Amino acid sequence: MEPVDGELTIGEVALATGLSVHALRFFEREGLLLRPIPRSSAGRRVYDQADVEWLLLCNRFRASGMPLAAIRRFVDLVREGPGNEQQRLAILREHERHVREKIAALRDDLEVIHAKVATYERHVRDGTASGVWDPSDR
Repeated sequence: MEPVDGELTIGEVALATGLSVHALRFFEREGLLLRPIPRSSAGRRVYDQADVEWLLLCNRFRASGMPLAAIRRFVDLVREGPGNEQQRLAILREHERHVREKIAALRDDLEVIHAKVATYERHVRDGTASGVWDPSDR
C-alpha cells in the first residue's frame, strides 16, 4: 500500500526506522514524539516523514545511552519552540560528553583485549598455548 500524501502506517514507519511496532507505541506513550500522532478514520496511526526523521534521531539517542528523561526533556524543549536553544544545546553537549567517555572506555577495553589476542596468537603460533591461564594451575 502506497502512502497517501506522505502519510505512513505504523508498519511502514517500523520498516523505515528499524523499530518494532511495540517500540513505536512505547515512544508515543512515553511522550517522546514531537506531536500527537493523528489517527485515520479507521483509528490507525498516521505518521509523516518528519516523524520518521525524529524517531531515527531518538533511536540514536537511545542506542548511544541517552536516558529517557533526557530525551523527554529535549522533546519538551523542542515542542516549546524557539528561545530555549541553549538548554537544548546543554542536553546535547552533556550526552556528547557521555558518549565520548564511553568510547574512550571501550578503546581502553579494546587495548586489553587486543593484548590478550596477541598473547594467545603468539602462544598458538609457537605451540606454547597449552596451560595458558589453566584453572587447574591454581
